[in-house]
Amino acid sequence: MPADPDKAMGLGFRSLLLAAAFTLAGVYGGNALACGTGGYTYAGVAASGHAYGISATITPLSAFSVVSGHVAGWVGVGGPKQGPGGTDEWLQVGFSGFPQLTGNDLYFEVAKPNGNPTYHQLATGLAVGRSVHLAVLEMHKRPNYWRVWVNRKPASQPIYLPQSHGRWSPIATAESWDGGTGGTCNDFLYRFHGVSLAGFPGGGWHRLLTGYRIGDSATRLTWRAGSASFLAAGGADVLRSLASFPLIRSTR
Repeated sequence: MPADPDKAMGLGFRSLLLAAAFTLAGVYGGNALACGTGGYTYAGVAASGHAYGISATITPLSAFSVVSGHVAGWVGVGGPKQGPGGTDEWLQVGFSGFPQLTGNDLYFEVAKPNGNPTYHQLATGLAVGRSVHLAVLEMHKRPNYWRVWVNRKPASQPIYLPQSHGRWSPIATAESWDGGTGGTCNDFLYRFHGVSLAGFPGGGWHRLLTGYRIGDSATRLTWRAGSASFLAAGGADVLRSLASFPLIRSTR
């Protein structure tokens, strides 16, 4: 684990909201890809409207080359300045990978107003190709209380997130952070399948078919409007290996 996993994972969500409505740039070349704002890169989809939860089956599809920092693939709600009085408030669940660790961790992270993000490890050493259904969902008849779900079973206690009811547009994304080194981006390749939004607290699931593309010059995203699944790829080695596939190339 990193020396300060709370900081490492939490800063990712801070940078993401700055780029949430970006269209994927699709610039690629050379032997190295400099990471984006604050050393972060992203490939994912943000919902265009408010919802009460988000779910997806996420699969890490490659053995990550994490030189420094971390990689992650997650679904979540909230974000920087999304809490009461413009405070930071969010909840996310997903896979993470760190330097010198074999396999993938499963985690969730919570940021509450006026507090530091907290990182909670759910599992470790999961193999490449292992698919897990992940969700965050506001609880039925308990406004502002949320739970994390793993393979359709609750994986957290109720989590109180004040003033969150009916206010957030969920996100499904992969990310890489270079550890603050200013170096090249870490490699990642995740599949997000059946991305769905909750229409009301406790359920009412429907597929995420429209939204905003999240990305930058160091990532690729296969998602098109009308599809609830996508591949998220990043890092020079992964993008080079995928460059000959029309599906990746055509979605720049």
